Amino acid sequence: MMIGPQRRHPGELEAGVLAVLWSGGGPLTPGDIQRALGGGLARTTVNTILSRLHDKGVVTRTRVGRAFAYAPAREAQDAPGLAARRMRSELERADDRETVLARFVSGLTPGDEDLLRALLAESEAGSESEAGSGPERGSDVREVRDAGDAG
Repeated sequence: MMIGPQRRHPGELEAGVLAVLWSGGGPLTPGDIQRALGGGLARTTVNTILSRLHDKGVVTRTRVGRAFAYAPAREAQDAPGLAARRMRSELERADDRETVLARFVSGLTPGDEDLLRALLAESEAGSESEAGSGPERGSDVREVRDAGDAG
């Protein structure tokens, strides 16, 4: 016997809201997001999710009339950016960063270890070069990642 509606998996609503924002092409109001999600979500629920995402720094908001319009923050423009932001956030909360990083690295596959080494080497090389003397760091990292995927 089930009492009440089935509960969603934690983070499912946030993921849905972010998916709508990523595909929106520009800032969206809570009403826009509510309509895109469908499923009978109350506007107050959408507002609560957006407020929490804003508090976490995942979305930005700008005033539009009496309401706010929301867009993904620069670091959370896509799922990989959001995952990276979450990883940094977890690391920043840790008292023992060395242990957290050591345990993270110990759980990597050999391929992910190689990729991480390549990304770190590329990042180090980029920081040693003159400013403005090549592609920006983000594109360097993507090129290394893409090269790792091809091999």
